[in-house]
Order: sequence, then C-alpha cells, then structure tokens
Amino acid sequence: MKPDNTFDPTRRQVVGGLATGMAAAMAAPAFAQSSSSSSPSGNSGNPSNSYDAGGPIWQMQDPRDKYPEPPFPRQPLEWPGLASEMTPRPDHGEESYRGSGRLVGRKALITGGDSGIGRAAAIAYAREGADVAINYLPAEESDAQEVIQLIEAEGRNAVAIPGDLRDASFCSELVEQAVQQLGGLDILVNNAARQQWKPSIMEISHEDFDDTMKTNLYAMYWITQAAIPHMEPGSVIINTTSVVAYDPPKILLDYSMTKAAIVAFTKALAKQVAEQGIRVNGVAPGPFWTPLQPSGGQPQDAVETFGESTPLGRPGQPVELAGTYVLLASPESSYTTGNIHGAGGGAGDP
Repeated sequence: MKPDNTFDPTRRQVVGGLATGMAAAMAAPAFAQSSSSSSPSGNSGNPSNSYDAGGPIWQMQDPRDKYPEPPFPRQPLEWPGLASEMTPRPDHGEESYRGSGRLVGRKALITGGDSGIGRAAAIAYAREGADVAINYLPAEESDAQEVIQLIEAEGRNAVAIPGDLRDASFCSELVEQAVQQLGGLDILVNNAARQQWKPSIMEISHEDFDDTMKTNLYAMYWITQAAIPHMEPGSVIINTTSVVAYDPPKILLDYSMTKAAIVAFTKALAKQVAEQGIRVNGVAPGPFWTPLQPSGGQPQDAVETFGESTPLGRPGQPVELAGTYVLLASPESSYTTGNIHGAGGGAGDP
C-alpha cells in the first residue's frame, strides 16, 4: 500500500511462501537462549521483553509498536552511510537475537555485512555457531569493526574483508580470502547494494547506472561464480532482492531493475545447482531501516515518513529478518530452493 509510490521497500516476516509450521520453526528456535550469548538482556527496542536463566520469556507484543515508527528526523548521510549515525539507531539483534546452535560449524560470507540486513545476518549466524566473513566498503570500517567484535564475542572466527564490489578482480579475491581464512565456504549471502533515488531517467548518469548495475548485479554474478567451486552438497546461496522487484517506485528505476534481475537469477541458478546439492533462495524485504535510505536511497521527506504507508505503519528493523536468513541457511529448509521470501509489513509482497 504505497499511495505516492515514492518510498523504497528496500533490501531486506512473515515469510511469504512458507507453510505456517515452517514459519513457526523460524520464529521460535531463532530466539531461544544460547549458552554462548553474552547478555541476558531483552530487546533494546522494546523494554517489555525479558529473559530469565532458563530462557526467554516473551510477552505478547503488538507488531505495530514493537519498534520505532515515523516521523523520523531528517538525517542526510554521506554515501554509503553508517548505522552508527542513524537516528534512531537500527536494531540488528545486538542485544535481542539469541542463537540455538542451528549453524554450528558452518562458514559464511556476507556482502554488505557491516550494517543493515547483512549485519543482522552476520550476528545471527555467529550466535547460531557459524564462522563469518563480512565484506564492506573501506568507508564503513567503523561499523564493520563493531560486527567483528560481536562475532568474536560468540567465540567464532570473524573475518573482515573490505573492498569495492564493482571490481571483478576484487570479487574473486574476496571469495578466495574468505575460503582461506574460514577454512571453507558453505553459506554465501549476496546482500550488498547501491541505491540512489532520481526523479527521472534523464537524471541517471551513465556512471551512476553503471555503478548500480555493477554493485547489485555484476558483483553477485562474479562472487557466486567464484564461490560455487568451493561449495559442497548442503551449501546455500541467499540473495537479497526487494519488493521493488514486484512494484517498482518511479524514483528507483535502476535499483528496481537490478532487484527484479536478482529474482530471475535466484530462480534460474537454483535449477542449475540443484544437481550439486546446493540450494539458492532470495529474500525480498519491504521498507527496512538501514543506512541505504538516508544516504541517498530516499528523498529526505520520504525518510521522515519511511514505512508509514505499510499496514503496520512503520519500517522493519534488520533483526526482524535475521530468522529468515538463518532458516534459509539451515538444514531445516532442505527442501526449499528457488523461492523468494518476503517481509513487507503487511503489504503482501511478494
């Protein structure tokens, strides 16, 4: 429900297409108390959550006011933006996510792992027992180091690999470094994205168009092609698309093109690598509160009201997608491949 069609329900649950039982399996274990969790504190976004020594005690919560809702302050950030500079600061699960050993021994590479949905996935994977390598731009180093510390706090191997995904040679090097430092690779999350709004195709420069295509599409192709030879049966690839693939806002023409292509890439690749025992799925988020938005992904007036037009009346927080990325990476979803799973705050996409 987007009357003005201006905001981007972007990168990143009710999980569309999953059976009710599978959705319940995602929600309950993902937040079970883990022996490796460093703090028994509840969700910082909702003080009503509390835990005791025996595990979580969840009170019933209204999803409309579980997390901050608009209006938000204007906050123009220099691209690519830092989560640490956002108001309110996004919840990636730093305090709220609890693991239950669902990914013990796994080895994951996540692009865009410094903030937003990639950061939420990295924290969740570490608390589920996986070693994690994250990629990010050098300008995002301060956010990335927070993630590295959180992964290491769980006793897991944390690998930081900064670099620009628009460079094909770096994408190959990224995979090789991850494999070497993790000791293998069996989870790949293609999550990094570039989003810059423009009111007209006439205002999208050739350079901007090229940067968006290379970041969102070429890099996914380069990285996936380099990763597959290292993946054994049981490995998984998860691609972050968006609901804009299905309902593109007029101000996000080039970004929406890439997200639609990711849907097709995911479905076709899943058919190719099924014979190798590798699963491929995608996640199509609606409006999620990440640095992508105030750093040029949205006009500032849209940032102020971001997520307001969804039925739940607010944007999603990255931690609200953590369970989906865990489920898709875990053996529990061993029969799920070639699917796109959505989280749109009630809008019904995909």
